[in-house]
Amino acid sequence: MPSLSRRGVAALAVLLILSCKANTIAPVPTTPIKTLLDDPSRFDGKIVRVAGEVQSPVALLGYGTYKVNDGTGTLSIVTEGGGAPREGAKVGVEGKFRSAYNIGTQSVAVLVEQKRYTP
Repeated sequence: MPSLSRRGVAALAVLLILSCKANTIAPVPTTPIKTLLDDPSRFDGKIVRVAGEVQSPVALLGYGTYKVNDGTGTLSIVTEGGGAPREGAKVGVEGKFRSAYNIGTQSVAVLVEQKRYTP
């Protein structure tokens, strides 16, 4: 009988581990910057995530702007607090995408940063 209860405890432990693993939240995928810039009206006002290398950071009194290059394109990021990360840093950014305008082949758009993370 003791071996049956050990088996029962072992089976219960396995079920608990598997149920925890099955309930983990999948990370929100990033959107390639090229996709955002190719069809900016589709994403305008929506929350998106991008990840890449920081370029041209400027920070002043806690506010900042910088660009993220993910290899498919470059997108300007505007921060409302927390300044800007250093040049060359690898960052992930979640925020509201804003399409300013399209003229010919040029798309001007920004991402208003809500959350910054390490990819």
